[in-house]
Amino acid sequence: MAVPVNFRESSISKIALAKVGNPLKGEPLLTSKDLCRFEENEADLLTSSFLVPFKSLEPYRVNIQENEESSLHNFAKKVFENDSNLLEQAKNISQYLYSKSYHPNIKSGDLCISLINGIIISGNSVPALCIIKCENKTPFLQISEIDGDLTLTTQHGIYPDKVDKGCLILNHQEQDGYTVYLFDKSGNTNFWNKDFVNALPIRDDDYLTKRFGELCVNFAKRGIQGDSDDKKRIKVANKALNYLGEHDDFKISEFENTLGEPELIEQFTTYKSQYEEDSGHRIDDQFKVSKKEATRAKQKLKETIKLDTGVRISLSSEFLDQSHDLLEYGYDEQRKMKYLKILFNEES
Repeated sequence: MAVPVNFRESSISKIALAKVGNPLKGEPLLTSKDLCRFEENEADLLTSSFLVPFKSLEPYRVNIQENEESSLHNFAKKVFENDSNLLEQAKNISQYLYSKSYHPNIKSGDLCISLINGIIISGNSVPALCIIKCENKTPFLQISEIDGDLTLTTQHGIYPDKVDKGCLILNHQEQDGYTVYLFDKSGNTNFWNKDFVNALPIRDDDYLTKRFGELCVNFAKRGIQGDSDDKKRIKVANKALNYLGEHDDFKISEFENTLGEPELIEQFTTYKSQYEEDSGHRIDDQFKVSKKEATRAKQKLKETIKLDTGVRISLSSEFLDQSHDLLEYGYDEQRKMKYLKILFNEES
């Protein structure tokens, strides 16, 4: 299971800055000559701003490479060994990111590299190296007092919720590759996750259950061949997710038997192989089911009934199990229109 992380006692101690351009476009790399100065009463705000984007993310680990000299793992290790190395290693990190930015779609941006202490993981307080990149500035207005009068100015800055890319490397389980949380809001994670951070997923029960739940829903939506209607597709997905909810141990052979039809089993096997290749998420044939992730997968499965009168009805997976008893379709002769009756006990 994923290890919970607590940021409540965290505090930022040092920050280094950089501007990282795209070398393919002739844009330069600029790094700060000294650590960024900030007041003590600004530390809480900076800590909160930097950590906000990392809440509720999946843990990964930083891949340990054979050539350790030029790698994010090695740069982080040197900072954790001696925090006075932050400025030097921040320059190395910036240069390393710059060297990975040879693609026309990679945008230039501001880089903040900070050391944050007091992050709690597995009951231990550990430091973390926080790297965030902002490629888009947010405009804002500021009213200032000058010579006894008020003036309005426009400025552009970094808004915490609008940070484009980030990774948070915790000094935890270094022998296996540091635990890291990361995101890339552009949707194209190859550059940031793989080329720069070189992160690998932590293949625990949560990870495998979540990935299998995604596989089932995607298979029902796009993997079933032939003239299957939406109700059959939802039924297949619901049956698959029910298997996760009803079993403590997942076994691929047992699961495939629940699909019933040999043609459906063959289609699922083919789709699973394609999903693993396209997504890079390999799913084991056996694993312990994470009930937390199984429940989340069920909650995400919904059927939406869209009517031409502008009404949309969203049916949860729990309702789909008994929809044949709780939904009634009919036709109103007077209005010459179809109707849908929904039975329920009480509002929630």
